[in-house]
This record gives sequence, structure tokens and C-alpha cells, in this order.
Amino acid sequence: MVRPTHAEIDLSAIAANVALACRLAGPETRVMAVVKADAYGHGAVPVARVALGAGATWLGVAIPEEAVPLREAGIACGILVLGPIAPDQADLVAAHDLDQCVSDQAQAEALDRAARARGRVLALHLKVDTGMGRVGLRPREVRRVAEKIWALPSVRLAGLMTHFADAEADEPGFAREQLVRFAEAARELAAAGIPAPLRHAANSAALLFLPEARLDLVRPGIMLYGYHPRGPRGGPESPLRPALRLRTAISQIQDVAQGESVSYGRTFVAPRDLRVATLPVGYADGCGRLLSNRGRVLIRGQRVPIVGRVCMDMTMVDVSGFPDVRVGDEAVLIGRQGADEITADEVAELQGTISYEVLCRIGPRVPRIYLPPPPAASATAS
Repeated sequence: MVRPTHAEIDLSAIAANVALACRLAGPETRVMAVVKADAYGHGAVPVARVALGAGATWLGVAIPEEAVPLREAGIACGILVLGPIAPDQADLVAAHDLDQCVSDQAQAEALDRAARARGRVLALHLKVDTGMGRVGLRPREVRRVAEKIWALPSVRLAGLMTHFADAEADEPGFAREQLVRFAEAARELAAAGIPAPLRHAANSAALLFLPEARLDLVRPGIMLYGYHPRGPRGGPESPLRPALRLRTAISQIQDVAQGESVSYGRTFVAPRDLRVATLPVGYADGCGRLLSNRGRVLIRGQRVPIVGRVCMDMTMVDVSGFPDVRVGDEAVLIGRQGADEITADEVAELQGTISYEVLCRIGPRVPRIYLPPPPAASATAS
């Protein structure tokens, strides 16, 4: 039996979004499907297989540990670890033949030792900080560090990469400045006589809005899951298809008299006699506490308000407008029901955050149910 609270993942939507990314990238540019954070809450292994079947040729993860289940599932394509690692994670990178982003000599040396111990050569991608202010070398440091990496026997320089700070801006002027700095870093490599590696910079926003950033490879993330990097500003005409639907079922219905309260802290007191339904979903499942007395869910195709505080495991909604509502009726927190839809963008706005966080926050105790992709995208990729 599947728990009433579960997420339905439409793999055909993932396939369509990946195919769009491939069309935008063009035939000369490779596509890396970013599946970090368990594919933004959608399930890394099923998403990776569909993405590779739909035209992606690389996968991206944040930490080496995220790559292990992909390799164990038989996925043999290039997998790039996008985040920095501690020295004791180097052996995990080597053991699973991962590409690794590096931003200093010490990381490269740790990876060289791990690769040598396993008798293999690891591929490194040098990260350049062109304006994100997070990790990476400054362009002026690239030549010095690259020359030292070039001298190491068990690693090779396979990529040069950067990350945009605000490519989703209506006027991406700063992103263009970052591209100029990135080109400077590439020139530093050329001046050192180091063969030009794979150059990559574009996230979803740059892929959509900054064609000059597509380079040799692109790294789309949020768009693969159907959400626009500009959030609601992406507009209803967006060709992206949201892939996740978070639903549950009513577990109890009770009458609440005028003046009675609902949930912790008595933050909701019934202004009149009400019918209140309890849903077996809470903030441990991804229904954020900031939705207390603010959020909406869909029941019978209509929006009903959350009343009282969202609990760890339960949420209450006002169903007074539905005299025949019953236990077991479906309630949708994210996704479509009937003619209406609650998007992750809408849920995010109510909580002062972004769709990325809303999707990633759907907890591991929420089962994922996969709706099959079209046959062309369903083959297991290797």
C-alpha cells in the first residue's frame, strides 16, 4: 500500500523539458542534467535515466555521495561533482570514476593521490569565480594553479567552468560581465600552453536567456523539473512542464463550532461554525509551517484554506463549502486538480522563498510514484 501522502512524478514531463534544453543548446553543445538534491526532490536515478534517454549526455551532482546510487544503478556516463570536497572524500570520487570540480591545488593533490592509489586518472574541472563570490579561483590565478595541476600524474584538466550569479535578471548585464572574465581565464590557460578543456557556464537561466553562454556544455537544473528560473515572471506561456504533483487524502472531518480553535497556539479561532478536514501531511513532508493560515490546497478542484498552524505531520483545511466531502477525498498541495493548479512557485511566494527550495524540501518519507515516460526516453541509459 502506498501512503496517501505521496508525490507523483511525471517522467514524460521530465523528458520533454530535457528535450527542450537540448534543442536550445544546439547540436554542438552537450547537456548536463543536474540531478543534485535527489533531482530537486524528484528522485535522482529515475530522472537521470529519463534525462539521458531524452538527449542529455552528462549528469551533475553536488557531492560525491549523490553519485554513488547513480553508479550503483548502472549509469556509466560522465558525472561531475559540482561542489568542493574535503580530502577524505577524494577516494569516493576515484572509486566511482567521477569528474570533480576543483578550485585550489590542495584539492587536486588529494584527488591525484586517490587516483594513483586506484590506478586510474581522474578528470578535473577548474572552477573560476567570475562574480558569484562563493567558490573558485579568480581569473588571474587560473594559470598558476592550472600549471601545477597539469604536472600531476594521475589527474587531467578536463574542464573550465564558472557559475552565474543572476543570469535570470531581466537585463543580464552582470552575467555578460562574468562571461568576459571567464574568457580571460580561458586565455590564461591558452597562454600557459594547456589544451583548451571543456568550457561550461550556463545554468537554466543562461540557457534560456543568454545564448552566448552555451559554450561547450550547459548545466540546466530547475527547468528540467518544469519551473522557470524567473519564477512566476516566467509567464504562463512557458513551454516547461512541471513534473511533480504532491497529493494526500482527507483522514478526518469534524465540525468546529464558532469560537473553537484549531491546531497549536490557537492562532485560528473559528469565526463561525465550520467543517474542518485533517490532512496527513505536515512540514516534515514539505508542507511548510509558513503556510499556516495562509496556504491553499485543492479539494474537488476548488481551493480551500489552511486553518491553524501546519503541524509536523498534519494540516487542517476549511471544507465548509463542501457538504458532501468525505474521508479519503484527494487533496492536492502542489499540482493540478480539475481546472485549477497550485504551482511550486505559488507555494514559494507565500513562504518568501523559491520553487527550488519548495521542491527539495519534500521529505524522504513521502513516496515518489513514477508515471512512465514515452518509450523513446524510457530506456536505461549507460
